[in-house]
Amino acid sequence: MTGMEQSHGALAQRMKLTLDEEQLTNCMRCGFCQMACPTFLETGLEAASPRGRIALMKAVVDGIMEPDESFQSQMDLCLGCRACEPACPSDVKYGQLIEQTREAIVKEKKFSVPVKLVRKTFLQGIFPHKGRLKFMGKSLKFYQKSGLQKFARSSGAMKMFPEHLRQLEKVVPTVTGDGLTDLWKKAGFPLRTEKTSSGSDLLIIPAVGEKVSRVGMFRGCIMDVMFAETNVNTVRLLRQAGFEVAIPDSQVCCGALHAHASEMEDARDLAGQNLIAFKEAGVDYIVSNAGGCGALLKEYDHLMKDAADAGQQADARQFAGQLKDISELLQDIGRPLIPLEDKSDETAPVKVTYQDSCHLRNVMRVQGQPRELIHQMQGVSLCELQGSEVCCGSAGIYNMTQPQMSMDLLDHKMDHVKDTRAEVVITSNPGCLLQMKWGIERAGVQDHVEAVHLVDFLTERVRLYDKDQDD
Repeated sequence: MTGMEQSHGALAQRMKLTLDEEQLTNCMRCGFCQMACPTFLETGLEAASPRGRIALMKAVVDGIMEPDESFQSQMDLCLGCRACEPACPSDVKYGQLIEQTREAIVKEKKFSVPVKLVRKTFLQGIFPHKGRLKFMGKSLKFYQKSGLQKFARSSGAMKMFPEHLRQLEKVVPTVTGDGLTDLWKKAGFPLRTEKTSSGSDLLIIPAVGEKVSRVGMFRGCIMDVMFAETNVNTVRLLRQAGFEVAIPDSQVCCGALHAHASEMEDARDLAGQNLIAFKEAGVDYIVSNAGGCGALLKEYDHLMKDAADAGQQADARQFAGQLKDISELLQDIGRPLIPLEDKSDETAPVKVTYQDSCHLRNVMRVQGQPRELIHQMQGVSLCELQGSEVCCGSAGIYNMTQPQMSMDLLDHKMDHVKDTRAEVVITSNPGCLLQMKWGIERAGVQDHVEAVHLVDFLTERVRLYDKDQDD
C-alpha cells in the first residue's frame, strides 16, 4: 500500500468516526439546495452542490470511494455559507457535516512548512491574545501612516504578492491602532469599571435614560483591530436604545476563524473562555455586530455539546440563547432610535442597497431587521439587491484559499450592485464589508459607490447623546 493510499484510508476511517450518520441519511436528494448554492450556480456541477457533497461524504463513509484529492477539493470549494440549510425541507444540518468533514481532513493532512508556520502564527500566536492583536493594530497603523504603505505600492514591492492579495491591500481601512475601550475612554464618554468574581475588569457603560436591559458587548478580534470605530458606534446606538453595555476585559476571539480553518479544538478552547467571561458579566443579552462571529457564537451550544463538563454545556446553551445581532436588539427590543430630520427638501434621497451576511441570514436567521432599520432613516431610499442572499465570496478566509471562485462570485455581485444604481452598499459583517469594498474597486465605481457597515450608516443618521450632561 502506498503512502497516499494509507493517508486516504486514515482519512476515511476518521470520517466514519466523526460524521453524523443521521444527518448523512437525512438528505432526500430533492435538489432544493442546488439553487441556493453559489458554487453549484457558478459551475453547474452536481458534486459542487450540497447534496452532491453529502453523497460524496456518504460514499467515503460507506467505503464506496476513497477521499482522494478531487474529493478534498470539492470540500474545500464549499463556501460554508449555509444558504442550503433554510432551503432544505428535511432540515439537514449541512453546516455540521461540512465542518466535521473538514476537521477530519485537516487532522490527516500534512501541511507544508510555510503553511504550518502561517497557521500557527495567526491562529495560535495572534488571534487568541488581546495584547498581540493590539500590537498588530499598532503595526498596521504604523505601516499606513509612516509612508511604508506608499513606498510598498510605488516601489513595486507589492508585486511579490499574488494579485488578489494586492487588490485586498488597497481596500484595508485606515486603522486607529486603538480598540473599543481605548477609543471610548479617549472620547470621555461615561463609563465605570467593576471587578468580576475572578478579578478581571468589567467596563460598564450606562444607558441613555431609563435602562431597558443589560447587554454584553462582544468586541471581536478583527473588528476591534480594523473596525474599532464601528464597535464604538455599536455601543453608542445601544445606549441610545436604552441598553446598559457591559464589556468583559477577559473575552477573547470567538473562534470563527479557527473553525473556518478546521481547528475545532482551538475554537472550543476560546469558546470556553468566553463562556466564563460573559457569565460573570451578568448580562441579559450578548450582542454581536459581525455576522460571521455571531453565527459561531450562536452555535456555541453545538460547538460545546461534547464538553466533559455538564455545567459548561449548560453555560453554552445559555450563551447561545442570549446571543443577538445588533439589528435584533435595536429593532425588536430596545427603544426606537430617533432619526435625524432630513432638511434637504431639494435633494434626492440617498439610494442604498443591502447585501446580506450569509451567516447572519442563514444561521442567525436575521434578514428583516437590518432592512427595517434602514427604511426608518429619513432621506434614504432602499433598493433591493438581486441575489442579496447569495454569498459575496468572502466567507471567512475563502477569498484567500479559493481566490478564483471568490472573485467570480464577487464580479457577479457587482453586476447586480450596478443595476441598483445605489450610492451606498450596506452590510453587517466585516468580511463582507471588505469584500464589497474590494468589489467596488474591481468594478471601477469607487468614485460614486461606497460600502459601509450598517452600524456606521445608522450612527450618521440618528440622534445620539454621548456625554453625561446630555443624557
